[in-house]
Amino acid sequence: MQPLLDTALLIARKRRALAQAAPGADFLLARVTEELKDRLGTVERRFSDAVTVFCVTPAARDAVLASGKAESVRRIEAHQSFLGDDPGLVAAPETLPLEAESIDLAVSLLALHETNDIPGMLIQIRRALRPDGLFLGVMAGAGTLAELRESLLAAETEIHGGASPRVIPFTDVRDAGGLLQRSGFALPVTDVDTVTVRYDTMFELMADLRAMGAANALLDRSRRPGTRLLFQRAAEIYAERFSDADGRIRATFSFVWLSGWAPDASQQKPLKPGSAKMSLAKALEDPKSDDKEQG
Repeated sequence: MQPLLDTALLIARKRRALAQAAPGADFLLARVTEELKDRLGTVERRFSDAVTVFCVTPAARDAVLASGKAESVRRIEAHQSFLGDDPGLVAAPETLPLEAESIDLAVSLLALHETNDIPGMLIQIRRALRPDGLFLGVMAGAGTLAELRESLLAAETEIHGGASPRVIPFTDVRDAGGLLQRSGFALPVTDVDTVTVRYDTMFELMADLRAMGAANALLDRSRRPGTRLLFQRAAEIYAERFSDADGRIRATFSFVWLSGWAPDASQQKPLKPGSAKMSLAKALEDPKSDDKEQG
């Protein structure tokens, strides 16, 4: 598979963002962390061996422990600096250093969309899960930063007569469900949580993205430095197309939640063809005909 993302650059930017730790820059992470606790709270079982997969910060681990659903949680990270003083495993990006059927819960927060091989990562997670083990994750999905993408594209096309990609592609919720199925998960479920954040200008949005370590890391990105003219024009287009009555601009973040279970004989399964107790034709009969007969 041809890689889309520069993983070394991604790691370097995450390290810089953690070192600088801009106050409030983790507001999206805080939101999905609370949602993770809520979703785990609805699961009617406990897990003995849980891992968080390339989540960069301890937030996912802390959420799993706070939910009371796991006895222990190990962190797997792509760089030692992400672990700090926490115990855990350091692994090459997109590589899960776990034996088959060695865990029963895997969690991923805002990491999969920055993965070159999402199906490969999901397959590794499914193989590491014991039968009836759970995967629960969230990634940025289609529609995220659509306003920024359009504004930068329009400005660069206007100024340079063409444009290079400046926002990474994101996965649609339906495609995410298909990825879970292809990876061998049972009972796959996906849904979307869309959040609109408002800023004074595009530059405040871009500052937040840098503080999250989420600036452009596409391998196919332009090596030509963006000029002040380009970004100023993009900010004007952004304000023209995506501002509210008070002049503040909107930025969309779509979070795709994914869950799936490692297959196990105890799980409910769809009925086999021909096993239904009633024919489709019978089920679709007009109920009014029965009313007339009873009358």
